Amino acid sequence: MNRDTHLNDYERIARSFAWMEAARARQPGWGDMAAAAGLGEPEYRARLQAWSGVSPERLLEILKPGHLQGVLQQSSGLPEGGRAGAQAGLRTDQNQRFELDAISTREAAAERTGRVIGYGEADTPYGSAAIGFTWRGVCHLSFLPVGGRAEDVLRAAWPEAQLTERRETAEELLGRIFSDPEVAAREPLRAWVLGSEFQVRVWQALVTLPGGHLWSYAELAARAGSPGAARAVGSAMASNPLAFLIPCHRVLRQNGEVGRYGGGSVRKALMIAREAAHLERPA
Repeated sequence: MNRDTHLNDYERIARSFAWMEAARARQPGWGDMAAAAGLGEPEYRARLQAWSGVSPERLLEILKPGHLQGVLQQSSGLPEGGRAGAQAGLRTDQNQRFELDAISTREAAAERTGRVIGYGEADTPYGSAAIGFTWRGVCHLSFLPVGGRAEDVLRAAWPEAQLTERRETAEELLGRIFSDPEVAAREPLRAWVLGSEFQVRVWQALVTLPGGHLWSYAELAARAGSPGAARAVGSAMASNPLAFLIPCHRVLRQNGEVGRYGGGSVRKALMIAREAAHLERPA
């Protein structure tokens, strides 16, 4: 059996974009990208458009550094709180609404010891994801590597916790988180994080940044109340325990380059492109 048979659309698209990046100097065409995804060109283009909501050509336009720089410049005009006023001329979709509780580093040891955490995994538009949750709300969200298991990820993140698999609840939570913003916003989600005061300030600033908009590291540092701390902001983002919910993928280098991401730079680029494409759909 062909090992590509069970790949989902995201995995095929991610494979083709990773191949395109590696072969950029050869200027690959759509046929080459389709072959990298294990599909014929017409089917590949159809699946890419169905996944993103825009034409394949437009998806590539969105990801050009020049275009992303323009989005960075526009998004710097978002007022505090992340909602654009009419005078800014920016369309925004509301983020997934959720109540984010923060626990200081000093309290973290007590929170980690003996904590009962439900966990599970499910497919999302950006690959398989692992989620952990307690009575207080979601405490972990990350993308799984190929062949990875949610239990292993949660065990590494919470070595002293009691883990219990709750597949149906995990699937329901991930379905809510990755649904369209209009749907996701109908029922607020509760989440909580452990972090230093600085980390929490960075994360709280990030959750005000709507999908389809981007900040530079310097912009995020200023929004977090620490102008000039762009490098420290990068470290705080690397410790983010709630991928996508705390949207580190919306932070780029000032020159429009996508840069690094814990879930992989290809995933980051595709997340940015799909969110931007969502804003281009008819209202």
